[in-house]
Amino acid sequence: MGYDLHVTRAEHWTKSASQEISATEWGDAVFADPNLRPDSTNGPHAVLWLGPAGAVKGWFDWCAGAVYTTNPDRPLVAKMLELAGRLGGRVQGDQGEFYETAEDWNSEAE
Repeated sequence: MGYDLHVTRAEHWTKSASQEISATEWGDAVFADPNLRPDSTNGPHAVLWLGPAGAVKGWFDWCAGAVYTTNPDRPLVAKMLELAGRLGGRVQGDQGEFYETAEDWNSEAE
């Protein structure tokens, strides 16, 4: 079982639909970022974050007004924070805690 981080505008990510990041806004953010690529094999709003030479560095998906990923490493959290800034949201964990910097994230995978 994984731990998700969410980009949300709501006070709690479970309420994201009430202050949603729309699918259109998400699509526009993806289109504007040369390092994000749609990944339709994993769903209509899934994207891959690509690094040098096209290597996959992580993934994001949009659902019910929020963007999320599972078990990110610190570089992926940094990318989430960048996206949150562009989308007018904040990065929040499954348990409701907010992340201001990638260093706030304590990934057991690192």
